[in-house]
Amino acid sequence: MNQNGSITLFQYWNQLRDGRPAPKRSEVEPADIKTLLADTFILERDTRGEAVFRLAGTRLCACYGRELKGFSFPSLWRERDQRLVSRLIHGVFDQKSVLLMNYEGFSRNGRANKFELLALPLDGGVENPRCLGIISAVERPFWLGADPLGDALIDAIRVIDPDKEPMFLKNRPAIDVPSLVPTEFDAPETISALGRVRRIRHLVVFDGGRNE
Repeated sequence: MNQNGSITLFQYWNQLRDGRPAPKRSEVEPADIKTLLADTFILERDTRGEAVFRLAGTRLCACYGRELKGFSFPSLWRERDQRLVSRLIHGVFDQKSVLLMNYEGFSRNGRANKFELLALPLDGGVENPRCLGIISAVERPFWLGADPLGDALIDAIRVIDPDKEPMFLKNRPAIDVPSLVPTEFDAPETISALGRVRRIRHLVVFDGGRNE
């Protein structure tokens, strides 16, 4: 986790949950994270079971050139990545995992920029799962917000159990090896010194999970 917005939101969320899998939606006070609101979002599950934006910050909407409320979250990515994004977000909803993703966004005119995404579970009850997140631009080129993003491709993902891993450090080296990834993804398996390993395109996945 390298972006200040991600680190600040994670610390706030971690303090709110106070050892629980996730804090309640009602416990999040916008005033407490007012400096982050332009880049934050809340997702919910619609009647079709799809993750959609319930709320989205003004700067985030400007990056995509539209109001994101009600739009499908996976649709922000290129078609080949949409199924993976959907499963990862449902892992946040259902398994109360923390998702950290690095991706490259592409504008309608062919420009590209790197982004860091953090998605954190909120307790909205079994029937109303929620997700609090933030998208931070690694750089802010002159065109961002004027030339809307059209799609994106995943660079790296980490799916994390925050109770098992140490607090992220800003100077932690960037890696593309997730520590905890939902096991339903199909891929060839091998065994390494770190355990069972599977490959998902350009990602290397080390199996893990909560101890029941």
